[in-house]
Amino acid sequence: MDVLTPTQRSLCMSRIRGKNTKPEIALRTALWSLGLRYRLHTPLPGRPDIVFSRSRLAVFVDGCFWHGCPEHGVKPKTNSAFWQTKLERNIARDLRTSASLKAAGWTVIRIWEHEICQDISEAVERVLQAIGGAVTDGSDAGSRAEKRRHHR
Repeated sequence: MDVLTPTQRSLCMSRIRGKNTKPEIALRTALWSLGLRYRLHTPLPGRPDIVFSRSRLAVFVDGCFWHGCPEHGVKPKTNSAFWQTKLERNIARDLRTSASLKAAGWTVIRIWEHEICQDISEAVERVLQAIGGAVTDGSDAGSRAEKRRHHR
């Protein structure tokens, strides 16, 4: 049985973020520090969290609860029929979104929030491999900054 009233529970659930979650920000920060530049929440199917337009790479950071992580996805004990249906719909939507993007020529990476929390370097490596390891490692970003300095 839920210890909160339906109104209180509704308020709690409405406060859950869909954008700029801690795992998403951690991944973005790690990628940015390597000199990788990306777009956020572009109007592509499924609204990917991170988009590399040139590489046609869409990165989704999936929460373990909301997207049904096989390792950490917790099945609620109260109102279980509702939640099971809800989570199954989320998983089906994720599959449709990935298929739609792939059909349009995009590469799709889905990273679980626990992967970022446990070892962010592996998540970063997956992104690097998907974009062909083309890390600007500061050299490209540095050369652009150098060019701007010379034009002043």
